[in-house]
Amino acid sequence: MPGRLAICRLEPDAPIPDWAVHLSSSAETFLSITRTAEELSIVCQEGALGPLPGSFIEAGWVCLQLEGPLPFTLSGILYRFIEPMAESQIPIFTISTFNTDYVLIKEEFWERTSELLQAAGHELTG
Repeated sequence: MPGRLAICRLEPDAPIPDWAVHLSSSAETFLSITRTAEELSIVCQEGALGPLPGSFIEAGWVCLQLEGPLPFTLSGILYRFIEPMAESQIPIFTISTFNTDYVLIKEEFWERTSELLQAAGHELTG
C-alpha cells in the first residue's frame, strides 16, 4: 500500500479524536481504530495524523496487504506470510479485517522483507 503509516496508542478511555472520525468517512485512506480495556489504538497514514495529546506515536511503517478475501476456514495463511520475517527478527504489526490481513513493517526493514518474502515464494505486486 502506498505511503507511510503511524501507529498511535491512547489511554483506553480517551475519546476517538475528531480527525479520526472524519477520516473514517473516507474510503481513500487507511484507518484502523481499535479499543480494548487496555488502550485505544489508531493506525493511519502519517499525513492524516491529527493532534493526539498524551499519546504514544510510532511512525515510519509501510503496509503489505494480503490479497483477499480469505475464507475463515483457511488456517495458517498469515503465519506462512510472516514466518520469514519472524525468523529474521523483523518486527511486525498486523491488522485483520473481515476480508483482508495487513502486515506493517518499519520502513527500514522493507528491502530485507521484500527479499525474504520473494525467496519464500510470495509474489509482491503493486
